[in-house]
Amino acid sequence: MGYLKDIKDAIINGKYKEIEGMVSQLIKDGVDLKQLIDEGMIAAMDVVGEKFANSEIFVPEMLVSAVTMQKGLDLIKPLLKGEETKTRGTIVMCTVKGDIHDIGKNLVNMMLEGAGFKIIDLGVDLSVDQLMKQVKEIQPDILGLSALLTTSMPQMKKVIETLEHAGLRKTIKVMVGGAPVDKKFADAIGADGYGADAAEAVKLARTFV
Repeated sequence: MGYLKDIKDAIINGKYKEIEGMVSQLIKDGVDLKQLIDEGMIAAMDVVGEKFANSEIFVPEMLVSAVTMQKGLDLIKPLLKGEETKTRGTIVMCTVKGDIHDIGKNLVNMMLEGAGFKIIDLGVDLSVDQLMKQVKEIQPDILGLSALLTTSMPQMKKVIETLEHAGLRKTIKVMVGGAPVDKKFADAIGADGYGADAAEAVKLARTFV
């Protein structure tokens, strides 16, 4: 299974210009696509997450690896549509009302997708009402809330309170993140967890499902 190692190495080393050609060739060769995702791509992002946690790489390198993985995944996904692909769980992500920052959220999305989760990104500046409508419809396992502005952080508390009132709080895990957010704040608003960065968010999500 030399090709799995090649794909892993390409993602870990951020070879984003080469990944599409490599994956396209493997698709033509008829390799097991699920194995390619699980043992090639997800395994690679696990290594990237570990390297980041150990300060061997930093955000720019992690972002390049995530983009590389995404490019490969985008080629495979349409081919899996007909099959029932098992995911670790569904995560709804958004940046809360009053905040339009999404670079951090987008990186977390890519890392989570690389870890085998189904990600539904609702975008930025999302009101509590809009979010609740989507949560009721999608019924995700996890809700990820992001904020980069201290002024928008209270919206996270509002979302959790609204989930409580709607009787949905027990069915959904809420994780929060963003530059001004910390564990103390997450605990204070009743979130289930806090991810300091994308690698931590993946570890946290894995403990939820």
